[in-house]
Amino acid sequence: MKTDIDSLQTELKDKNPRKILRKALDSFDNIAISFSGAEDVVLIDLALNIRKDIQVFTLDTGRLHPETYQFIEKVRNHYQIDIELLTPNNEVLDKFVKNKGLFSFYQDGHQECCGIRKIEALSKKLTHLDAWITGQRKDQSLETRQNIPEVEVDTRFSSENHSLIKFNPLLNWSSAQVWDHIEAYQVPYNELHKKGYISIGCEPCTRPVLPNQHERAGRWWWESGNKKECGLHAGNLEKSKNIS
Repeated sequence: MKTDIDSLQTELKDKNPRKILRKALDSFDNIAISFSGAEDVVLIDLALNIRKDIQVFTLDTGRLHPETYQFIEKVRNHYQIDIELLTPNNEVLDKFVKNKGLFSFYQDGHQECCGIRKIEALSKKLTHLDAWITGQRKDQSLETRQNIPEVEVDTRFSSENHSLIKFNPLLNWSSAQVWDHIEAYQVPYNELHKKGYISIGCEPCTRPVLPNQHERAGRWWWESGNKKECGLHAGNLEKSKNIS
């Protein structure tokens, strides 16, 4: 379907998450929520009050914390929904591990490993969707997420024959607002949050943050710089380049 993104963004700019979600779910049948963290469960919680047949998927990289796998099951059972697990291509992953081992990212950077374990699997899924919904927030990264809109064409995963639309309903919420909703509505959350983890990814690449550290400081902590992205939202980086 042809979507007038400019008009849609004008309509949704600065609107609250419920209005953005309603518009997204009313506009697209073939749409899914990407689930991994606290923000995404809030999206599921809100979306189920709008539409019961939502699609939800998550990336199973094979390197998640045990608590994260338990969290996935907790969400599945709490909401009585199906959660599709996207997994890496075994042949590509086996070759990568055989050649470079299990911890090459500490020397080479995380992009190659994330590309195999996350981006390739996600790309295959998004090829079959018209739109997807993410839990991105501006305050998650001052470097890469300040300029993202409520709705956009996902240039990272669109192709000449397939235009993918991305909605970011929690864009203007703070972490405090996310946790206010979790507490008020008894939304399930990852037990790692009780141990100082804020932004939670794969087990070897995530650690708790110290007091007053930014929430993304615990991701790929051995790498320099503030642009802590795995590539799922690569368009954010591109926009930052264009603006800076």
